Amino acid sequence: MKKAALVAGLLLLAVLWLGILAFGERDSFSIHMIVHMGVVAGAAPLIALGLSGSRCDLTIRWPWFTPVLASMVELVAVWGWHLPAARALAEASWLVTALEQASFLAAGVLLWLSCLGGALDGREGRRLAGTFGLLFTSMHMTLLGALLALSPRPLYGSADVSCFGVPLSAAVDQQAGGVVMLLVGAIVYLLGGVTLLATTLEPSTPSGGRP
Repeated sequence: MKKAALVAGLLLLAVLWLGILAFGERDSFSIHMIVHMGVVAGAAPLIALGLSGSRCDLTIRWPWFTPVLASMVELVAVWGWHLPAARALAEASWLVTALEQASFLAAGVLLWLSCLGGALDGREGRRLAGTFGLLFTSMHMTLLGALLALSPRPLYGSADVSCFGVPLSAAVDQQAGGVVMLLVGAIVYLLGGVTLLATTLEPSTPSGGRP
């Protein structure tokens, strides 16, 4: 299962980066947001699940890297790269785009690894902390998505763009991107947090005992 999750995550990453990002319109914010959310909420949890418990699970060697701290790292990465100046740099340079996407992937994988991985000893406590980490991430993703969707003016340029061949004004393009972040951020991270909480609260059956 873990190997299948890792392969699926890498394949999704290839589709997002080598397909949508490489051939989509660079100045379309909605395309950027589809790729961004696909990386942090799609590929990252699959890759983290595949790496959890292995030699590549950094959280085994970093017990201090808690889910809440990982969520703060992702907050800085996400909000930082969505500042208008940073977004303009990423649109203008493939090198900056690569740095941006690497930041998203690293922050996302570390967040999900901090929730799903780590040493066996203390994993229950880590999962409980992971619930708070994912719920906090859901909150700050939802907040940013709402701010982008409800902004009275476009923050990332004023020219019309094309999203998968559909012409959009700058304002509508930004609103569409904000809605993508709002929906995906709310659903995926909230679902992940609730699932971790349910797993943590599930009563364990003693070995050799009756359920």
